[in-house]
Amino acid sequence: MKSISKILKSSTWSSNPIAYQILGVCSALAVTVQLSTGLVMGIALTLVVAGSNVAISLLRNMIPHKIRIIIELVVISTLVIIVDQILQAYLFEMSKQLSVFVGLIITNCIVMGRAEAFAMSNGPWMSFWDGIGNGFGYAWVLVLIGTIREIFGSGSILGFKIIPQICYDLGYVNNGLMVLPPAAFVLLGVIIWVSKSLGGSQGEGN
Repeated sequence: MKSISKILKSSTWSSNPIAYQILGVCSALAVTVQLSTGLVMGIALTLVVAGSNVAISLLRNMIPHKIRIIIELVVISTLVIIVDQILQAYLFEMSKQLSVFVGLIITNCIVMGRAEAFAMSNGPWMSFWDGIGNGFGYAWVLVLIGTIREIFGSGSILGFKIIPQICYDLGYVNNGLMVLPPAAFVLLGVIIWVSKSLGGSQGEGN
C-alpha cells in the first residue's frame, strides 16, 4: 500500500490527472477565463472526488460487482448535487458563471476513475488522500491557467486591476486571445509539455 506522501506526490505531479493522464480537460478549458472560476471549480471537484472515494471505499465490500458503476454514479451524483446547491445558495453569481460545468463533474473521468481504480480496492483513509491529491492536481492546473489568462486577458487578478493605468496610456493592450478558448488549449499544451519534459510522466502512476 502506498504511503500518503507517495499518493499526494504521484497524483499532484508525476501522474497528474490533467497534465499526465489528460483527464478532465473540457472543464479545464471552459472555466479558466478567470482565476476565481478555476479555483472554485478545483475546490468543488476536490470535495467530490475525496467524498466519493471515501463513500465507495466504505461500501466496496457490499457493492455487487455487476452494478458497481451504477452505485458509483449514484454516490458521485449525490455529492455533485450537494456541492451545486451550496454554490447556488452562497455563491450564486459564481454558480451562474460555472454554468453546467459543476453538474458535469458527475461525468468527469477523474472522479469515476479514482472511485473505480483506487477506492474499490483501498481503505477509506487512503482513498480520502487519493481524492485530495487528485483534486489538488486538477485544481493547480486550473489555477495556473486561470491566473495567466486573467492577467494577460483582462489585466486583473481576482477582479483587481494589477496592470497600472500608465501602461495603457503608453499603448499596452490586453491580449484578447487570452479570453478565448484557443488560449486555454495553448496554455494546457505548454503545461503538459513542461511537466513531461521535467519528468512528470516518468513518475510512479496511480
